[in-house]
Amino acid sequence: MTPVFLALTERGLVTANRLREAIGGDVHALKKAVESGAAPANCVFEDTGAHCRMLFQAGRPIIGICAAGILVRVLSPLLSDKRSEPAVLALSEDGRTVVPLLGGHHGANGLARQIAARLSGFAAITTAGDTRFGIALDEPPHGFALANPEDAKDVMSAFLAGATVELEGDLPWIEESALPRGADSSVKLVATTEDRKGDAQTLVYHPKALAIGVGCERGADTEEVMTLVQETLSEAGLSLHSVACLVSLDLKADETAILETAKMLGVPARFFTAARLEEETPRLDNPSEAVFREVGTHGVAEAAALAAAGPEGLLVVAKKKSARATCAIAEAPAPIETASVGRARGKLAVVGIGPGDAEWRTPQADALIAGADTVIGYSYYLDLIAAHITDKTRIDSPLGEERDRCQKALELAAEGRSVALICSGDPGIYAMATLVCEVLEGADPASAVKRVELVVAPGISAFQAAASRLGAPMGHDFCLISLSDLLTPWETIRSRVEAAAQGDFVVAFYNPVSQRRRHQLADSREIFLAHRPAETPVVIARLLGREGERLHFTTLGELSVDDVDMMSLVVVGSSTSRTFTAGGREFLFTPRDYHRKVQAPEKETTA
Repeated sequence: MTPVFLALTERGLVTANRLREAIGGDVHALKKAVESGAAPANCVFEDTGAHCRMLFQAGRPIIGICAAGILVRVLSPLLSDKRSEPAVLALSEDGRTVVPLLGGHHGANGLARQIAARLSGFAAITTAGDTRFGIALDEPPHGFALANPEDAKDVMSAFLAGATVELEGDLPWIEESALPRGADSSVKLVATTEDRKGDAQTLVYHPKALAIGVGCERGADTEEVMTLVQETLSEAGLSLHSVACLVSLDLKADETAILETAKMLGVPARFFTAARLEEETPRLDNPSEAVFREVGTHGVAEAAALAAAGPEGLLVVAKKKSARATCAIAEAPAPIETASVGRARGKLAVVGIGPGDAEWRTPQADALIAGADTVIGYSYYLDLIAAHITDKTRIDSPLGEERDRCQKALELAAEGRSVALICSGDPGIYAMATLVCEVLEGADPASAVKRVELVVAPGISAFQAAASRLGAPMGHDFCLISLSDLLTPWETIRSRVEAAAQGDFVVAFYNPVSQRRRHQLADSREIFLAHRPAETPVVIARLLGREGERLHFTTLGELSVDDVDMMSLVVVGSSTSRTFTAGGREFLFTPRDYHRKVQAPEKETTA
């Protein structure tokens, strides 16, 4: 997983950003450190202990730029299984000393060396194998998996006691280490794609060199595809640990069976165009004219596997069939870099960032923004999260070009990108999620945008932000009404305002006025005055959660259009809404009359 540089001070934040630029990762910083303006952060927090524990439980490698004791005290209640714990390191503010605290053989020692090299510091590594031989047997490099990590401790103990090693297969990092060699070696280290078992004298490393090509009918059952893949691997004597990716034709990028099978295997799903797969036709064992007529390539499973394995790859298992699916396996001469294989499915996350305050942004929103390679949105909203998107492609979209913005976001995702479309408030409330769905609904069924993964991440809407600041104005039934007639005829809006006034709802008016639209709020006020007293409480909430926030308490009778602008939300109370003062500030709430709670009728009994 992407490491997190945890900064608690201004100086630590500067060091964290140096490392992020050098080796990649996310910068998470204590709020007071960010307020100095010394450097940006991808995420801001206030409770160090809670935030650190959340990252640890999520499996994120943590590099705390702080005293080692802070991390020890914070994380000690969570320590249980060293094999499942992520890397945790303590780094001095000046970058001179880096200490792996946890997960030494799960990336911590390697990260420590990498950080020390970048900052000209010292990696305080204490694990015996690393210090004597410069290697961790249970931490193979990227592209390899250890089949029997439970035996790594015994094997390393044997080396420390004087055993020598015999190598079988291509193990370049072992060859470069200081492990002792000998003709009468009692320990063997093996690299193979075969499904072999290790023991206390034999460690088996599996290079991620297998590409599984899959084809299936539309709507095929996931269990059928998964069973076919497992049986194909088993019959060929190949290890699941050596599977690098599941690959197919791009028309199958939204096929549930393929996506779920890849997820269960723990590998990425990647996709190729028909034209690219057709280039593999000379290497196919089972080219098919019927398949060519159907999808434009003479093979899917075999062609996709070979395309992923590269020009030096070999088809090691020809196409196998089940009732509705096909499977083939190709092997590359070296571990496959899946990021360069075909393209990903593509994902569009419509992300609500709330009013703008980082404290009101959900963890899901932060995670989706962090995981995106491209962000698009109205410039003002992107500026609110500028510190979080410095390492991403940023696409600013002018106000008024919402449909073009959604279309662009979908097209980028259709190219295989991970795109975050940024909205203020909640994307499903007078925002972009509706328009994305509208564009997606109207897209050509054969278009790649139809196969994009769509995620909508909720955010705190303006009415929720207002409610939290005011007390509890929405304590009873309420409704939301937009007064903008750009998309809805005024007569339709007027009828809804009339219904809300008659129904005695608390109402939050979105888009109350603009430079051009002045009469809608005034007309709505008159409609409400016909049904409620002039003393009905009203609050104009402006720039909630942002610089310049203001709450203006008034009444329905005193409400003036001149006090309202497009950055405002107008909350009109019901006939029972009341204001009061406590703690030196004013509150608005709408009681639900719990003291008059209706008792459930007693059940009738029969003799």
